[in-house]
Amino acid sequence: METAANTTLTATDRCILESYIPVVKGLSEYLGSGYEVVLHSLEKPDESVICIMNGHYTGREVGSPVTDFALEMLERIKTNEGAPYMTYMTQNKNGEPIRSTTIAIYGENHRIIGFVCINFYMNIPLFTFIQENYTSEHINFFTETFAENSREIIEKQVVKIRDEVLADKAISSNNKNKEIISRLSSCGIFNLKDAVILVAELLGISKNTVYLHLRHI
Repeated sequence: METAANTTLTATDRCILESYIPVVKGLSEYLGSGYEVVLHSLEKPDESVICIMNGHYTGREVGSPVTDFALEMLERIKTNEGAPYMTYMTQNKNGEPIRSTTIAIYGENHRIIGFVCINFYMNIPLFTFIQENYTSEHINFFTETFAENSREIIEKQVVKIRDEVLADKAISSNNKNKEIISRLSSCGIFNLKDAVILVAELLGISKNTVYLHLRHI
């Protein structure tokens, strides 16, 4: 039976693990400085950490080894005695409380090739936590549509962009629809199913006209 000590990764396995690096960094930015986020590779358990954010909470860095808990968890999963994720309480070297979750990463042939671990340092000052998560100084604000279906997203974007273009006197009447379609394309709207048909319907033009403008973009 293959153990963590001799896990040989394929090129695909390594690509899968590398694809998690932006996830780790994005989670760290989203969760804030109170969270340590770690990516482990099981190719070399003695130096398994390949990406880590806020490692000062546990004193680790890239090249640090896998934890004993992760190794035990791996063996339980292999014997079908454990789930591929677990949330638990633990402590760092200073005895400070940490709330953790460890999630297995699967590669080719359904083998576990690594872990993503998220550790919340529970002694972080409440003021720091609130400031990072609830004050406008640390947050970028964007409009985002949480829709029940794709039609709602398309309709909202068409109405928004159409109103902007129609109000822009610098755009000639003959180019209004072309500009609307160009902006919708830049927003990625035409990646959604039936977007061309719905855009044509909302703009009162044929779908062939929409395709014509898209070809010219």
